[in-house]
Amino acid sequence: MRVAFLSDVHANLPALCRALESARRNGAETLFCAGDLVGGGPHPTEVVRLLMEREIPCILGNVDRKVLSLGRDPKRLRRRIREGRGAAAAWAALSLGEAERAWLSSRPAELRLVLGAADAWIVHGSPLSDEDYLYPSLTPRALGPRLGGERPDLLVCGHTHIPFARAVGAVRVVNCGSVGRPIDGDPRGSYALCDFGGSGRVQSRIVRFTYPVEALVADLESRGVPKGHPAVYRTGRGHAV
Repeated sequence: MRVAFLSDVHANLPALCRALESARRNGAETLFCAGDLVGGGPHPTEVVRLLMEREIPCILGNVDRKVLSLGRDPKRLRRRIREGRGAAAAWAALSLGEAERAWLSSRPAELRLVLGAADAWIVHGSPLSDEDYLYPSLTPRALGPRLGGERPDLLVCGHTHIPFARAVGAVRVVNCGSVGRPIDGDPRGSYALCDFGGSGRVQSRIVRFTYPVEALVADLESRGVPKGHPAVYRTGRGHAV
C-alpha cells in the first residue's frame, strides 16, 4: 500500500495540482494532508474546494486555525488588511467561501489510523502542539516527551517546511515539507511517499516537484494578496513563493 502525505499548501493551487499529479504518477493509492491548507497564497477557496472534491482527509494547521479564528465580519477583516495586522490571514478569511469555511472548520487537529499493519499518527507540528517544530536533527530523547509514552510506527508532520524521513529510535518520523511554500534552499515543492507492508514496517521517501511559479505570481498580484508574508523564495516583486 502506497500513501502520499502532503502538508503546508498555503493556498497555492498550482503547486497543489502538481503535487496531486506527481503522487498519482508515483502510484499513491491514498493521500492525506497534514494542515496549513490556506494562508499566504491567492487560492484559499480553490485549494479547499479541490481537497473537498477529491475527499482527501486533512487536518488543521496553525495557520488554518488562525484564519478561522478571525471570523467572517467583512468590515473587520478589511480593516485588518488596511492596517496590516495579520493581513495575509485576514485576506484568506475574507476570501473563503461559506462551504469551504465550514469544511475547513470541521477538520480535526490530528488523525490516528492504521495503514497496512502500521499505526500512523498525523499531526501538523508535533503531538504537543500545531506550533511545535520537528526538524531533521530530531533525537529519540527529544521525541519521547512529545509522544507522551505512545510509540506509533509512523509519525507524520509538517509545519517547518523542511522535509525529512528517517527512523528516530523505534518511530519513523516523516516531515512532508511544504507543497506550496518551500523554504529549505530548494525552490521545488515536496511531499512524502510511504509504502506499508503487512509486517508493520514502513518505507518512506521525500518527493520533489516543480510548479508554474509565474501563474502563482500573476494571481498574487491580480487578486491583491497582501505582500511580505515570510518565506525564503521571493519573486523580486515583493511576493513570496
